[in-house]
Amino acid sequence: MILPRIAPSARHAMWCAAMLAAGLALTPWHSADAADKKPAAAAEADADKKSDNDLPPLPADKTVHQTVRVGGKTLSYDATVGSIPVRDAKGKKIAEVVFTAYTVPGSNPHRPVTFAFNGGPGASSVYLNMGAIGPKRIQFGVDGDAPSDAAITQDNPNTWLDMSDLVFIDPVGTGFSRSLEDEAATKKDFYSTEADIHYLSRVVYDWLVEHGRLRSPKYVMGESYGGYRAPRIAYALQTKMGVGVNGLVMVSPYLDPAAIGDEDSLSPLPWMINLPSMTAAHLESQGKLTPDAMRDVETYVRTQFVTDFLAGRSDPGAIGRMVQKVSGYTGLDPSLVAKLDGRVDVDTYLREIHRSEKKIGSVYDSNVTAFDPFPGSAQRASGDPILEALLAPATSAMVDFVTREVGWKTGAHYEALSYEVNRAWDRGASDDKPVTDLRKAIANDPHMKVLIAHGYNDLSCPFYTSQLVVDQMPGFGQEQRVKLAVYPGGHMFYSRPNSGAAFKADAAQLFDNK
Repeated sequence: MILPRIAPSARHAMWCAAMLAAGLALTPWHSADAADKKPAAAAEADADKKSDNDLPPLPADKTVHQTVRVGGKTLSYDATVGSIPVRDAKGKKIAEVVFTAYTVPGSNPHRPVTFAFNGGPGASSVYLNMGAIGPKRIQFGVDGDAPSDAAITQDNPNTWLDMSDLVFIDPVGTGFSRSLEDEAATKKDFYSTEADIHYLSRVVYDWLVEHGRLRSPKYVMGESYGGYRAPRIAYALQTKMGVGVNGLVMVSPYLDPAAIGDEDSLSPLPWMINLPSMTAAHLESQGKLTPDAMRDVETYVRTQFVTDFLAGRSDPGAIGRMVQKVSGYTGLDPSLVAKLDGRVDVDTYLREIHRSEKKIGSVYDSNVTAFDPFPGSAQRASGDPILEALLAPATSAMVDFVTREVGWKTGAHYEALSYEVNRAWDRGASDDKPVTDLRKAIANDPHMKVLIAHGYNDLSCPFYTSQLVVDQMPGFGQEQRVKLAVYPGGHMFYSRPNSGAAFKADAAQLFDNK
């Protein structure tokens, strides 16, 4: 999941930075060795923790045994909630990162392990955990879901646990993970693009060492801003940590902030990227959404749209052609599209496409709606339908699982979505570091495979961004080493059972499973 950015800059960066290994923020980091977590060293660990901001200590790692029905079979697994300390160059503990791991006990030491990150910046990993690939799930992200929906988990038929062990990591400031430093040091050491990649790469390394999994095939998965993280973490693991990565999965990724640009700029890219997702939503509302039906708009935005966009008033017929095509693709009133010179921004589309119903669409899936509390307002004056609906059930379900089912008790508040982290984040200059690091990581390892997955209706991180990126990448010696898959749905397309099943089938090829 992603959080909307606070700054009123580029629309895509604003929304995508929401679920938004070169220079390192600190000199080498040190993680606690295994003794930090053993009962024999409990007194020393407690003293260490209490010396930092007088915070009460986090519980020791806790494991429970559970089962899940998947593929017609019962799979037994261990569910563990625990923490990994982060230390500075002098060995002082400066943060504690909480993880949730699902592992099949007694399995082959070469069993794959997947590390999963959500985005934000400021989002915990609950969305991939309890919505996408974890063994248990709750329903969220589709039309009609509400904050009061029961936070009851059920077996996830689309879990990846039968293919890989799963480790969900909550970055500092999200979930129960926390900094032990003051505000300024926390921002410097954790709330920036570069520091984030550095310490999270070390956390992955430390988990592998502590659990004896360095021989396992390793996969990194990131959603939205986690999709910004994933290729950069993989490259940092390769080149800084000495850990190879077998595969990458990027879900609705915020992949190339530099290329997207701003809707106020001269570039046609923002408009090219948005229009296919708007078209997909319109086709879906008519029951006509198919890959074949989408080819027309995908061809149009690469050809005539770009020509007419750049021609502007130099060609008297250019704007008229754009208005005709864009209104037809989106289903919006041609008179409205004409007022916009054929350029429909995201906010206008979400406001207008459901206006006759006095509803507002979600940026994460424009066909997921809520009643507009102020339908007569000139400006949108409500929150996002998906963002508003999922926070309560996702938070309640995760906290119930951690504290009641696993028994990992803490009095801290669980931060599923932290606007505080998002506001404090230093994004630096927009650049193509995720794409650059992705290319380097693939080039370094001839066996690495990549799956980029999107939902058609997502206007926060539209699928066409990734389409353009993939089309510009080298072949790397093998067809579809980088595969782009697009499914019905939005940012969290996996909330739809059929899309979640198709996503798992595509991922099985990544794990070399049938």
